[in-house]
Amino acid sequence: MIKRETFVEDILKEMKEIINQMVPKEAKITEVEFEGPELVIYVKNPEVLMQDGELIKNLAKVLKKRISVRPDPHILTSPEEAEERIKNLVPSEAEITNISFDPSVGEVLIEAKKPGLVIGKNGETLRLITQTVYWAPRVVRTPPLQSQTIYSIRQILQSESKDRRKFLRQVGRNVYRKPELKSDWIRITGLGGWREVGRSALLLQTNESNILVDFGINVAALHDPKKAFPHFDAPEFQYVLKEGILDAVIITHAHLDHSGLLPYLFRFNLFEGPIYATPPTRDLMVLLQKDFMEIQQSNGIEPLYKPKDIKEVVKHTITLEYGEVRDISPDMRLTLHNAGHILGSSISHIHVGNGLHNIAVTGDFKFIPTRLFEPANARFPRLETLIMESTYGASRDYQLPREEAEKRLIEVILRTLKRGGKVLIPAMAVGRSQEIMMVLEEYARIGGMEVPVYLDGMIWEATAIHTAYPEYLSKTLRDQIFHEGYNPFLSEIFHPVANSNERKDII
Repeated sequence: MIKRETFVEDILKEMKEIINQMVPKEAKITEVEFEGPELVIYVKNPEVLMQDGELIKNLAKVLKKRISVRPDPHILTSPEEAEERIKNLVPSEAEITNISFDPSVGEVLIEAKKPGLVIGKNGETLRLITQTVYWAPRVVRTPPLQSQTIYSIRQILQSESKDRRKFLRQVGRNVYRKPELKSDWIRITGLGGWREVGRSALLLQTNESNILVDFGINVAALHDPKKAFPHFDAPEFQYVLKEGILDAVIITHAHLDHSGLLPYLFRFNLFEGPIYATPPTRDLMVLLQKDFMEIQQSNGIEPLYKPKDIKEVVKHTITLEYGEVRDISPDMRLTLHNAGHILGSSISHIHVGNGLHNIAVTGDFKFIPTRLFEPANARFPRLETLIMESTYGASRDYQLPREEAEKRLIEVILRTLKRGGKVLIPAMAVGRSQEIMMVLEEYARIGGMEVPVYLDGMIWEATAIHTAYPEYLSKTLRDQIFHEGYNPFLSEIFHPVANSNERKDII
């Protein structure tokens, strides 16, 4: 531990010297520290650095690190005062609907119906906000549907900001505990989801690092933990957990067979490191984990984890966008790419050992365009090993073309309605339901099907999360929402089912 801290302090000292040489003194640097997979520079005058758009890029090239500039916490205006000043600076026509603060990264999130007016011409309003309140503004379009899941996650990050910053610094020092290494060997152990559906988990090891890719549960085999859980009995996994040397967990997507057992690790103090996922994956897996826990409770079964364990998942998740490259250990670098499966689903590309080997773990993926998403990415700078999901991928697993499948679905619905019947469509709340919604919406709009569509269970909340991340949707759907001014998720045919009494009335 002493050697690790000594190395980190030495490398930080070297970087501070370079930073002080390249950054104008007027910026007033107060601290330089690793936080998560980033090098963070705290300054008292962030606007000085904002004036030179190339400075941080040049610093990143010289230091070979992802750099984030943040205002010194001591200069931040109080959230109450900052909110008032922001509303005074931004024209009312922007229609700000929410302002929230994340003290752990010194960021203020501004939701507005017209985000362009918050940004201002050439970013002028954003610069004014930074100069006035010192918080770093991030502007997003107000989601048309409000998500309780997203709201609760923001509340957790805000209330736990001190612990979150402490955690990020621990992660940073762990990631950069040694100089960039060239590993001697790589081992991949399948802990679940190999030649089976469910409990997906993969342990990736080198002589320096231990990484998990996914940690799911087989919900169809809960009566038998040996079949429901990943292989805790694997000797290499037992050793990693016992010694507390698991560096990170990567979650490819939110479905429970890939993320469902993650809170279990926190319940039994088996892991306290970072979880890497896209923002939608974080939100959706929290929704699904919470639902899984509540279903167990309602069935009189002792839940595998508690709400506080899901809260720990939120606190320990570091979100990455597609294409962002991050160091996650001394000899591993992670990039997430679109998998085309569900909202935020990703293919994990892991670069090992400074050129030794490149591995891609696909998770579930779709290789054709769908109504919701672009097809999975298949281009990587370099790749030696591909670990690919094969669900529905056997030699006889033929599927109808999507157009034909959609046509048959509509035919069944129309035939049933003509007979005076009601149509029940059991579907997974995340992914499949939204795909079917788009089919039904199009036919109602173009084909004239005039019938209400009731969304039961988690479908409405999952759909609300979809509307919060339009940038993850297909180009066709984005164009429809932003350029044509029509959001199919908001079609008048869709109605949420409020409670069990309403469900009985509908059926």
